Amino acid sequence: MTPSKSTRSTLLAASVVLGVASGCASAVGRPAEPPTPAETDASAARDFEALYRARADSAALRFTEADVRFVTDMIGHHAQALEMAGLVPDRSENGTLEVLAARIVNAQEDEIEIMRGWLSDRGRPLPDLTLPGAAHAHLPGMVTPEQLGSLAAARGEEFDRLFLSYMVQHHQGAVDMVHGLFATDGAAQGESTFRLASDIQVDQITEISRMQQMLARLSAPTGR
Repeated sequence: MTPSKSTRSTLLAASVVLGVASGCASAVGRPAEPPTPAETDASAARDFEALYRARADSAALRFTEADVRFVTDMIGHHAQALEMAGLVPDRSENGTLEVLAARIVNAQEDEIEIMRGWLSDRGRPLPDLTLPGAAHAHLPGMVTPEQLGSLAAARGEEFDRLFLSYMVQHHQGAVDMVHGLFATDGAAQGESTFRLASDIQVDQITEISRMQQMLARLSAPTGR
């Protein structure tokens, strides 16, 4: 007997459904394609890069209590240098000295911000700079209140000589602080700490040489 038209339609629909179901079952049961060598290499590279970055971040934040003391003290030390350099424009008539003082201000303001960020990144408190001279009088090279008073009262070449003498003393103190840090076991091992201390040392030594030359010229006899 020949199937009726409706029967043929029903059979056709059923076969379509079975075919789709069979195709789906085949797709579900098919094993996932293994990654290609290139995909495997790319994944491994990403993993290694993530590990490297994590270790680099950890190394960058490595620090000791000696590092914290150095950075905290150096902020106070720099603050007094800024106070001294701020006296120059109203008391000196030496253009070269004014340029030197401006360089000291620019460099040490930048370093103070770097050091404040260093402490903040490590969850350490920032020093109180309300009275930097009094709070950090124990540090090497710090100018005494009496010396600072004499400097503020001086004018002209007398001021220039006092400023250069006191700032050489002050800078040498900063260099001594760096030497003390480097001589401490385990200190300055973090890259950022070592670079900060090294930069301060180089800058201070360079400026000491420059100021000693300026002081020698001021002390040289004039005329015949």
